Amino acid sequence: MEIYVGGIDSKELLQQVLATLPAGLFTVDVEGTISCWNRAMEELTGLKAEEMVGQNCSAMQGDTCFGGPIGPPGKRCVLFEEKQGFDRKRCTLRRKDGSRVAVHKNARLMRNARGEIIGAIESVADLSEIEALQNEVSALRDRAKVRTEIIGRHPSMMALFDRIDLAAPSRASILITGETGTGKELVASAIHHSSPRRSRPFIRVSCPALSPSLVESELFGHVKGAFTGAATDRIGRFEAANGGTIFLDEISDLSIEVQTKLLRVLQEQQFERVGDSTTRTVNIRVLAATNVDLLQRCQEGRFRTDIYYRLATIPLTVPSLRERREDIPVLVEHFLERHAREQEGARPSIGPEVMDRLLEHTWPGNVRELEHAIEFALTVSRDGQIRPEDLPPLLRDPRSANGHHGGRRRHRRGDPRPAPETLQRALDAAGGIRAQAAAALGVSRVTLWKWLKEAGLGENGEGE
Repeated sequence: MEIYVGGIDSKELLQQVLATLPAGLFTVDVEGTISCWNRAMEELTGLKAEEMVGQNCSAMQGDTCFGGPIGPPGKRCVLFEEKQGFDRKRCTLRRKDGSRVAVHKNARLMRNARGEIIGAIESVADLSEIEALQNEVSALRDRAKVRTEIIGRHPSMMALFDRIDLAAPSRASILITGETGTGKELVASAIHHSSPRRSRPFIRVSCPALSPSLVESELFGHVKGAFTGAATDRIGRFEAANGGTIFLDEISDLSIEVQTKLLRVLQEQQFERVGDSTTRTVNIRVLAATNVDLLQRCQEGRFRTDIYYRLATIPLTVPSLRERREDIPVLVEHFLERHAREQEGARPSIGPEVMDRLLEHTWPGNVRELEHAIEFALTVSRDGQIRPEDLPPLLRDPRSANGHHGGRRRHRRGDPRPAPETLQRALDAAGGIRAQAAAALGVSRVTLWKWLKEAGLGENGEGE
């Protein structure tokens, strides 16, 4: 629908109508010069009619008005280029204070009695409140999603959830402590995805996995020719995380030299790539995790005290599974339900004797060890029913649960060799990696190698 304006009286009437409508409206001529600007537009943008009338509409810096990003002054609006109006086009406009407001725009061409285009009228609806609500809903969904990944009902976990909610909106660095396998990375992910940075990158860095000779290049990047093999420029993990969050797992493994560079990033958000003198600035939040006593490392001179206190602005501790045994049935249920979803089959069942074994174990590997134990049992069980004999060897004997070495029952001389199919299932469950299969069976790699050779499986599971 187009609007036809016959004469001066109609124009004056139009201006009166525009002034009283609650929606933002303005008119422009064919050159894009603003001829009318109503009160709602003043309230939306902070720009008065006397400031805008006579100005080109490019002064609003609409990001869709010129067919793409904000166009240069003088470029003709797509409304007149395409010679047709539009409905509910999302756009952002510049406010007087320089901030931007999200709006929906409707536009119609205006023609005179001869059918000639003489301008356009546009209505503007403020989307800021709607988008704020949408962002809040999105944040709640993200929070609910990460909460489903961190399983626990014990009071210590409820307290951890509260700390995550308090820490997430902050910009402060966070140090997450806890034993191996407690879920420190899940906590870091929950903090990021519940924070204002959730739409930006979340970069995970396993510090022990970084090559000692290339750790600086991995973290800070390098320029071409910085060292042998540096054939091109490369950005580092900190640069990749710009605008978002970087998670440094097992940070205690970083050398003192790298810690010194890290301190500068924490203090100033600045660094240089290896082989480069150009200082680069980033906007990142640093989360770190460790399974050791960092204060003890500081006393030993192996970790910088100033970095420790920078990181530990908000300290979080993830409780061990031994401290929340009540959560073991909940975790087992979660792993079984997930297996059923992934396999698109019936949920496996688990008997009370098996649950007793799980509750008695000391769990030196925490939730990760429990997860692997359930995966092992699901792999070797035959009918969807997990029985005691389906558990990893260190869990089959109740006496081993409170034994030495965190409850691991090592193979003793004279113990029979497991059946070949048991060995093969252990290898399959470990993805062919002998070290993991041996650990699951409670034996050394040498013993496993001998068993495989005796069973005629020596060519299988060559991984370490």
